[in-house]
Order: sequence, then C-alpha cells, then structure tokens
Amino acid sequence: MKAIKMISMSLLIGLFLLLSSSVYAQDPMKAGPKVYKKILLDNDKVRVMSAEFVPGATMPWHSHPHHTVYALTGGKIQITEKGMPATESNIKAGDVLYFPPVTHMAKNTGTTTFKIVVTEIKPAKKK
Repeated sequence: MKAIKMISMSLLIGLFLLLSSSVYAQDPMKAGPKVYKKILLDNDKVRVMSAEFVPGATMPWHSHPHHTVYALTGGKIQITEKGMPATESNIKAGDVLYFPPVTHMAKNTGTTTFKIVVTEIKPAKKK
C-alpha cells in the first residue's frame, strides 16, 4: 500500500512539473491573442508578427527563439524574464532591438498604445 502511495505521489508531482513548465513556454500568438494580433509572414526561416499593447496591457508568460523587435510607435514597457527581476524600458518609434531566445512576460506601463513587429528567427533544419 505504501508503494502505491509513493508511485501515485511521484506521478502527481511529475504531472505538476510538466504542466507548470509548459506555462512558461507558450507561443505568443496563443498566450496573448489580445496583444499579438496577426502573423504577417511565416515560412521555414522566420515568423513575423504584429503586436499591440494598449496602456496597462499584459502579455502572459511566453517564449521566443532568437528574435528582433521593430517599434512602430514609442512606449514604456516592463519586461520580466524567467528567474530575473523586471526591467523597464522607454522604446522610441523606429527602434530595432535584438534578443536571444527567452521566456518572459511584458506589460505596457506607459500611457500610450505601443505597437511593434516581432520577427522570430527559426532554427536551421537539420538535413
């Protein structure tokens, strides 16, 4: 009976860990449909998406491979990377930023709508 309880508890803990890790690795289009509006291009090399943060909008935890961000409008954004303290940035219209693979969440802490184009760089396929 003790062995059955131990196995059941181990399975329950494993399931919890599996589900909690998937929360941090969501596709931005699925995690934040109110922020990530549209896929502009999707091929075997890149995925380009438009995103729009109204004031106070929060983008839940999600992940990106290597990616760039082009700011269509300026804004104030707070980014929290997994396991790190939040950082806040003032982005100007026309700014272009590069980021390595990341799991993070974001919030518009400014008073204006912040519009961006995100380009994810897909890993090369093995031949």
